[in-house]
Amino acid sequence: MVGGGDSVTGVPELGSRGPVVLDGMRVLRLCSVFEPAALSERSAGYDAIGGMHNHAAELSRHLDRMGARQLILTSRLDGPVGRTGFGRQGQIVRTGVDTRRARQAWALLAARLALGGPPVDLVHGHCGEDIAVLPLARLAAWRHHCPLVITVHASVRHNLRVASARTAWLRLAGGLAERRALAAADMVIALTPAAADRLLREGIPRNRIRVIPPGYDPDLFAADAPDPFPDLGRPRVGYIGRIAPQKDVGTLIRAFGRITEPACLLIVGDGPGRRAAEQQAGQLAGPVRFTGFAPHARIPAVLQHIDLLVLATRYEELPSVLIEGMAAGLPVIASRVGGLPDALEGLD
Repeated sequence: MVGGGDSVTGVPELGSRGPVVLDGMRVLRLCSVFEPAALSERSAGYDAIGGMHNHAAELSRHLDRMGARQLILTSRLDGPVGRTGFGRQGQIVRTGVDTRRARQAWALLAARLALGGPPVDLVHGHCGEDIAVLPLARLAAWRHHCPLVITVHASVRHNLRVASARTAWLRLAGGLAERRALAAADMVIALTPAAADRLLREGIPRNRIRVIPPGYDPDLFAADAPDPFPDLGRPRVGYIGRIAPQKDVGTLIRAFGRITEPACLLIVGDGPGRRAAEQQAGQLAGPVRFTGFAPHARIPAVLQHIDLLVLATRYEELPSVLIEGMAAGLPVIASRVGGLPDALEGLD
């Protein structure tokens, strides 16, 4: 994996310091979303696998190869509850009910495993819009008397836009939980320099902040791949990601409808907003193709065969697909939110 440098602490690029061995290190990973055991049509339709899912899974794979023993506690999405092996020494425990009914419930049911069981050497919490992970991570680190690391994939205080009573409550309650958890963490990982600067302004000491942008696997972009859409004309405007209110695919469709030159719009992904987006696209004269969910391993081939990547997201810290699009050499148009301006202005 290739990652960026650290503008806050001067840490060089990931992988530049040689191999690291973590034999026997016990890591408790708490993340509200993780790649599902088996992707189903329901899980893709609800919350298609995105950057945070892939980030946590790839990080866990790398630590497994380095010798860490990991217990990964996460939600079940719509799949079965249960414990499965992960890599050579790890285990994943998926808890909770169908996330469409009670998305935060997984953490309550995972608390017994997080707070009990054998001791761990490190607790790593992944902070997104599901706020229950943060108090659980703090309690687990206190219970095991070990360091707490938190990766901020999205800040509910700063990234989340209030558009309903639910998001207003989420920002209020989540903001409080986030503030307390980050202040208690031994290390906070930000995805962008802008996010790190924000942490500094909020009183997090400089020596407890690291900037580690999402990585990408250069081997996936090294080989030429056949065109997945040989019947689709060029040029192609592409979107890759969840079809959900946050991603604002509707704005992209409206903008595409104003193009006067021949072009095609390719929307790769799934989510709760797909039906409305398809209805909106059906009113356009230009061709719009919805592909549905695509596994992450297929995304490099998609990126090789589009001509422009567009992200009209309403709030975001730094989506992985933006890094991958730049790795593929694509021109990118993106909203001026979160860490996107940093990336487009030349994130190392």
